[in-house]
Amino acid sequence: MPELPEVEITRRGIEPYLTGNIITGVRVSEPRLRWPIPPNLASRVTGRRIAGVARRGKYILIDCSADERRGSLLLHLGMSGSLRIMQAGAKAQAHEHFDLLIGKNLLRLRDPRRFGAVLWTGGDPARHPLLADLGAEPLEAAFTGRFLHSATRARKAAVKLVLMNANIVVGVGNIYANESLFHARIHPRTPAARVSLARYEALAAAVKSTLKQALAAGGSSLRDFVHSDGSSGYFQQQYYVYGRAGLPCRVCAAPIRVLRQGQRSTFFCPVCQK
Repeated sequence: MPELPEVEITRRGIEPYLTGNIITGVRVSEPRLRWPIPPNLASRVTGRRIAGVARRGKYILIDCSADERRGSLLLHLGMSGSLRIMQAGAKAQAHEHFDLLIGKNLLRLRDPRRFGAVLWTGGDPARHPLLADLGAEPLEAAFTGRFLHSATRARKAAVKLVLMNANIVVGVGNIYANESLFHARIHPRTPAARVSLARYEALAAAVKSTLKQALAAGGSSLRDFVHSDGSSGYFQQQYYVYGRAGLPCRVCAAPIRVLRQGQRSTFFCPVCQK
């Protein structure tokens, strides 16, 4: 599943092609995504000038309010989605469900598993039900060890599951939770309420560092995810624990172990992480 770095890289890739330009149409090949694409979407967005492209958690927000008419498109890549900038005449292939036409170009959603979303809100997107209760952005200054420590005092769940809870912190999915906990030297099963302030400071720093490294490496290219220009990221080549069960730890050489948490695989070093 694309996580925060992949979504942010996608946002950066499509922004220059969208901002300031006018939406000239919409094409829908398959409306049945996680939530149905609104049937009246074309009439809502055609003719609007795009004011900007933002991100909130794993949602991409296309602000269509440049002409003083409020409204935003909310896009989500789901588990297998990607957004590509293509020429307007490009024919849709298998699993390509939605085109946003921008003059000579188009923004195309490809989503084999159809867990993505294309939605519209006419009001403040921050108040949309899918965004209103989202937690802290991990790359912003407000995300600190003190914030994590305060937010977890009554949390009995394992620290890894709390780190992946979007109501606490957004965008830290399975890959980057595994990697961040390794760099902070925290065992993923540790109850969140038992992690000290000092260790949460280390974890917050590890989350920021890991996400920034992933952004610099172009994200992780797994399964169906590619960038908006079709290229791939290579952060997966730098993993310390994720997907490395049985291989030697890059720090201590102990075999990396794997366990199940919340129906996800968790990778950790039994020596480095306590």
